[in-house]
Amino acid sequence: MALAFCWADLLFELDRNGALTFASGATEAFVGRKPKDLPGTPLADLFAPEDGPLVNHFLKTVYARGRHDNEILRLRRLHGPNLPVSVAGYHLDGKFFIAMRMRAASLASASDHVVRDQKTGLVNHEAFSEAASQRIKQMQELGQKAEVSVVALAGLADLKTRLGAGAADQLMSSVGAALKANSVDGDTATQIDDDKFSLVHQATVDLASIEEQITLLAKRADPTGEGVTVEAASLDMAGADAINQEDLAKGLMYALSSFQKEAGAEFRLDKLSANIGTLVTKGVNEVNGFKRMVAEGKFYVALQPIIDIKTGDIHHYEALCRFEQGAPGESPYRYITFAEETGLIHDFDLAMAKKVIEWLSKMPRNNDKYRVAVNISGFSIGMPGYVEGLHKLLKANDWTKGKLMFEITESSRMSDLESANAFIQGLRKKGHHVCLDDFGAGAASFQYLSALEVDVVKIDGSAVKNAQKAPKGRAFLSALTELCSRLGVETIAEMVDSPESLAFVRDCRCDYVQGFLFGKPSANLADFTPLPHGNLFKKR
Repeated sequence: MALAFCWADLLFELDRNGALTFASGATEAFVGRKPKDLPGTPLADLFAPEDGPLVNHFLKTVYARGRHDNEILRLRRLHGPNLPVSVAGYHLDGKFFIAMRMRAASLASASDHVVRDQKTGLVNHEAFSEAASQRIKQMQELGQKAEVSVVALAGLADLKTRLGAGAADQLMSSVGAALKANSVDGDTATQIDDDKFSLVHQATVDLASIEEQITLLAKRADPTGEGVTVEAASLDMAGADAINQEDLAKGLMYALSSFQKEAGAEFRLDKLSANIGTLVTKGVNEVNGFKRMVAEGKFYVALQPIIDIKTGDIHHYEALCRFEQGAPGESPYRYITFAEETGLIHDFDLAMAKKVIEWLSKMPRNNDKYRVAVNISGFSIGMPGYVEGLHKLLKANDWTKGKLMFEITESSRMSDLESANAFIQGLRKKGHHVCLDDFGAGAASFQYLSALEVDVVKIDGSAVKNAQKAPKGRAFLSALTELCSRLGVETIAEMVDSPESLAFVRDCRCDYVQGFLFGKPSANLADFTPLPHGNLFKKR
């Protein structure tokens, strides 16, 4: 006990069922209860409920190996936020001894402020690559070997459908907890794609054990007992010790981006045999090239009009980017996707806002003819550097009130809707209208509409197209616009590319329209004067 307290703030003894038989230390300060009141309490009850799988895995590891150190868990407190602690466990002569202490500032604690996925609790790509590279280098300095592995869950999408939203979220939380439990510092794991994950772990961790854990979680959750097929493989880390930390992070980002592009059944884990040095070279070139292109402003603004469906007047323009190094007419999708997958999108979003403000500054300011909506990725909203940079930019350009609007894209990337709404209200208070893009593309759209106070929603083009095909489509779209109207939110119908589409969304009472029927995005406003097919409004 004396040796344990040289390290720990709390000391517990457990029975084989995981219940406390003895407690000592600063329990009142940590969990609000005296030591004498704790015997009989299950150890898991002392921790945050979402850490339950981590606690169970910790106890199993202690039992199997005899000891386990440096597990990061969160004590549940009666008042205030949960308290992260570092936990060590020992199994001796049929008894369990658990020691824990306040977690010192470390790599893991630094990640407490990064953007996380609300359902899995895992960190985002950029935070993962930075934390992973740092931890790998630290372990190398200590003579320890780290590995980076990818875990693929084939059939996860079908399982989520069978489970429904609530049970699916619970499963994802358990999967996230299992990955964190096996990762270095308990917090070097991320979700690459809908069914693929990655983690940094010690070389001694058995990948087969991770596959078994997640397979069991999925089978228990699945009412049919089918579950998912889990496969894991590791990157070849040979030569990583010769790579500096910054380049290693870029290489990991590039690797995650590459794995994300692999589609479903075509995903081949044998591709992970590629040496990390090769991936680093490609990653450094790609990331540096994109950053250089953004820093040097090698892109320009193309505008597409959003038109008042009643009058045919242009209400405002959406600002879309075009890259100078791309082929004529080439879609910027490849570049934007790369930025999103590698965690660089917030840098680009800020650069795009600056570019649009620069464009607006050249236009007359004495009328509302020139109003432009600039896109913000849902990912960027959670990045403190982006939020601070944007507000600083708006403060320096106060004249953009009423002229600069914002359109939130990739809303599925918003992990904290309360914080997202606070960000939106900050823009609206400054006099900027906010539009929520991709509305109607999924069931979560209604959750977003309930949680986020916006001025406009843009009905996703796929929803508009599908509504025209389905027998009940007109009723669906009309009900959607009616709901928005009652909430005081205006609607924009996207992908209106034919007179028939215009007539359809007009009958469904959308407020505005956007689509190729009125011209493709262009840097020249003369392309919209006169407005292509403007006679469709005059006839009306």
